[in-house]
Parts: sequence; C-alpha cells; structure tokens
Amino acid sequence: MRKAFLALLIFAVTTPLQAQKVTIDIPGLAEKAREVVDITLDAQMLRLASKFLSSSDEDERAVRGIVSKLEGIYVRSYEFDKEGEYDHTVVDKVRAQLGPSWKKIVNVRSKSKKDAEIYLDMRGGDQPLGLLVISAEPRQLTIVNIVGPIDLDQLSHLEGEFGIPKMSKRGDHE
Repeated sequence: MRKAFLALLIFAVTTPLQAQKVTIDIPGLAEKAREVVDITLDAQMLRLASKFLSSSDEDERAVRGIVSKLEGIYVRSYEFDKEGEYDHTVVDKVRAQLGPSWKKIVNVRSKSKKDAEIYLDMRGGDQPLGLLVISAEPRQLTIVNIVGPIDLDQLSHLEGEFGIPKMSKRGDHE
C-alpha cells in the first residue's frame, strides 16, 4: 500500500499540470435555439488560425503569442425566440464540472436576469490554466472555455478573436 501511494505521489508531482477542458456541449439545446454559434478550436486549429494573423500588427502579434500556448478555445452560444426556452439548470451542470482549483473571479447578477460568471483554473499557481465564462440571459446562453495557460495581462487581446466576444468598456455604446 505504501509503495502504491509513493508511486502515485511521484506521478502527481512529476506529471505536468494539464488544463481542464470543461464539457460545454449541452444535448438538445441547439435544437431549441433560433441561432447557434459553435466554435471548437483545439491546439492544432489554433496554430493554423494564428498563421493568418499579421506579424507586423502589434495586437495581432500579441494574439499569436497568447494562442501559441493554448490547448483550445471553445465557444457555445444559443439564442432563443422567447424567454424560458432553455432550462437554466444547464448552467448548474457546467458549474458542477469545476473542481476546487476553479475560482470564481466575477459574478454579476441582475434583476433583468442577465447574469455572468467568470472562473479561473488556478492549478497553475500564479498563472491560470483555464478560463470559463458563463453568460446566461433570459433568451441567450453563452459559454466560453479557454484551455491552457492564460496571461491575464494579455487576455484582452483575445476579445473579438476566435469567437470570443468583445467586452464593452464602461461608457462604450454599440
């Protein structure tokens, strides 16, 4: 028993930390939605897509640097014709996959039921190994999972790229 425990401990210490991909595919949800956005970019596809970014443009060069370290970007967004067309417990199913290393850093609740949450996978210590964004509105549900080491200072460069929505700043009008 002691040898097995020691072997498991050595394996745990010597195995590099892998980011956790959260399952964001929700059976039956797409069939109910009026519009579905489904973006699946694994590491190989991210490398390929990043080749189309300019190396002379500073912002695009920054995106290339961020993407080169990621294992995947997964976006699912569902828009419905009417409120109540999706079961809000699907958000609980997504949250249930998050282990103790996932820390909620943003929690927005509103009377209009436009809620948002952001989680970071902190198994990497000071550098998060994953990010999960859940935006649940009465007629729209969007879930974004970024898998891999994330430099929080550089994260804003991914807005509007690879299906990741732009976050409007206070005072911006669209």
